[in-house]
This record gives sequence, C-alpha cells and structure tokens, in this order.
Amino acid sequence: MRILILGGDGYLGWPTAMRFSNRGHDVAVVDNFSRRRWHVENSTGSLTPIATLDDRIEAWREVSGNSVRAFVGSIEDAEFLDGVLADVRPEAIVHYGEQPSAPFSMRSRADAIETQYTNVIGTLNLLFAMRELVPDCHLVKLGTMGEYGTPNIDIEEGFIEIEHKGRKDTLPFPKMPGSLYHLSKVHDSHNIHFACRIWGLRSTDLNQGVVYGIETEESVQDERLITRFDYDEYFGTVLNRFCVQAVIGHPLTVYGEGGQTRGFLNIRDTIQCVELAVENPAELGEYRVFNQFTEQFSVAELAQLVRRSAGEVGHEVEIRNYPNPRVEAEQHYYNAANTKLRDLGLKPHLLGEELVRSMLSVIERYRDRVIDSAILPTTRWKPGELEGELPAPAPEGTA
Repeated sequence: MRILILGGDGYLGWPTAMRFSNRGHDVAVVDNFSRRRWHVENSTGSLTPIATLDDRIEAWREVSGNSVRAFVGSIEDAEFLDGVLADVRPEAIVHYGEQPSAPFSMRSRADAIETQYTNVIGTLNLLFAMRELVPDCHLVKLGTMGEYGTPNIDIEEGFIEIEHKGRKDTLPFPKMPGSLYHLSKVHDSHNIHFACRIWGLRSTDLNQGVVYGIETEESVQDERLITRFDYDEYFGTVLNRFCVQAVIGHPLTVYGEGGQTRGFLNIRDTIQCVELAVENPAELGEYRVFNQFTEQFSVAELAQLVRRSAGEVGHEVEIRNYPNPRVEAEQHYYNAANTKLRDLGLKPHLLGEELVRSMLSVIERYRDRVIDSAILPTTRWKPGELEGELPAPAPEGTA
C-alpha cells in the first residue's frame, strides 16, 4: 500500500514509518519539526539523542534496504498538503501531525491558540484534501481517551445507545475533555465524523490511552533509529517521567492523591494497533472508533510499580505527592471498553516489573542528558489558584 504518515518525525510517527516500511509498504512522511522547535523554546529535549529526519531515513535505508520519502511542511498549509496528497496518492493516511500536550495547551493564550489552530485547522485541511484528491483513502487518526473525561458510567467505543422518552438511537458517546488540547481532539472527531457522514470518506479514530516505552522491533536495530523519549512536564507521559525520575534519584511526582485512573499501552502496541487499523480499513462513509489501550492503572499504582522495579536494580526511590496543577477528579469511576482492536488480533505487551526494568536500563544509558529543570510541573490549569509557584513537596515518606 501507499501509506502517508503525518507527524512522521515524532515519538510515534517515526517508529510507525519504519514498521510499515519493514512490511513492504510504500511509505512517505510529513513533518514540520514543531516538536523539536517546542523543546528548543522550552529549554527541554529528548532523553534519547535523535538524529535528523534525513539521517534517520538514510540509516533506515542502510539497515533495511527500504526507502522512506519525506515532505517538510505544515498540514495547516493547504497548498502544501494538497501537493503532498497529489504526489503520494495515499491509500491510507496515519495522522499523528498534531500538538499532543495538555499542559502545553493550558500554559498560555498563545499556546492554546497554537494547539487549536495546529490540530483543528490541520485536520480540516486534510479532510478537504482527501475529498478532492483521494476520496477512497482510509484515514487512521490518533485521538485520545481524554476526549471522554471520567464519566460515572462505562465508556463505550465512540458510540452509545440512548433511550429517551420511548425512542432509541445510537449516538456519539458524550465528551468531557479536561484540557484545551483534549478539546481540540474532540473538534477533530466531530469534523472527521461529519466528513464521513456527509462526504462519504472513511476513517478510524483511535482513542489512545497513555503511551509508555522506548524501543520497538525496528528501532533496536541501529542506534540512529531510536525514537525520541520525553520526560518533561509538557511532553513526557506519566510512566516515562516516573522512570526517568527513578534513575536520576528525583522523587516521583505524583499529582494530588494519585487516584487518577487512565488506560495505558506500550509503544509497541500503539504501532500494532495502527497496523491493524490500516490492514482492516473502514468502509466508505464509515466513521468508527477504537479505544486504544491495553490496561488501566491509577497514577499511584504506577508510582508503586516503578518504586518496586527500580529497587530491584539498585535505585532507591521515594514517592512524593505534589499539589495537583490540573483540574481533574482524583478519585473516580473508570471502566472503558477496548474490545474492537482485540477482536482484530491485538496481542498486548502487558506492563510488569520486567518491562519497567528494561525501560530503566535504557534510561540509564542516557541519564547524563537529563535536564533537571524540566522535571517539576510549572503549568497550572487555574493560574494563581496555588498562589505562585507550586508549594514544596510533601514531607519525606508521604505517598
């Protein structure tokens, strides 16, 4: 197949490009390197040393014998995006090309606007380009479980059957996003659903949980192929951050009580899920939603798992509770369905102490690259509510 990957230089985009290329597909990637720019602007960076996109593509050619084409530009630029689709004529598009951070979106007015513009306008441009140039193409869009929020009912996969005043219908599951980033993903979902209903496009919306991990089947073949690994407050997901903190001897930063429960999955399973969606496309006119996660954990459970795992390899780990900079329920009901990808053949890599220890081992190799100033949270959902800077952490032993 001809597969176009938007955001192909990113944490998930680059490993996905290698996976499809390794399977014999004709792969092209698009990126404007905004993730790299945001890190420079915030004096943060990837724990792993990542090569330029050109060097990655050359290294992949040397290792695998396969070529990946690259287009540099922004999908918010309609003329550029139309040109890419006209050139590639993709049969499937994997869409990672968005600003992926909730804290970044809540940091300032400018960052909120950039998040919404990048994500919503970029996706709208894509839908119009598909309608005009490749109307049979299958769009696989990376959404987020954060679109749903934490309702006090079971979370279904995208849709729910409603009975109201004696009548029934199947409608989109209610959305209660907790940040302006998550809200941008809700807008995306609505726009994509509209394009499928009205224009007859086809799409699979992958509402993904929190991703963790570093290595994939392809990236371990050569150091130059490694993907980025973020641990800062903006782009580092919680388990990745905890593992880095454990290696450098920093207390694990549990926000509030730590009862926040979410769905999680290994980076290898993210790629497996995307592959399953591409290989089993939606029908023309169909908008379908898969909840993409393999397990559910609370933040406190993850902290305890990291402490146990790190202790087994000689790291003494302390857990501290920090004032929660977010506005979110810390104790809540959470039970989400995730059967559709399993039905397609997903074989999960479940999280356990052995996997955490393997992550710690990789992090240990790069510990001298950690930027200490990027560890503690500074962005608050309600500015001023915590009165200035975040208070000092709780006394030692509090967990």
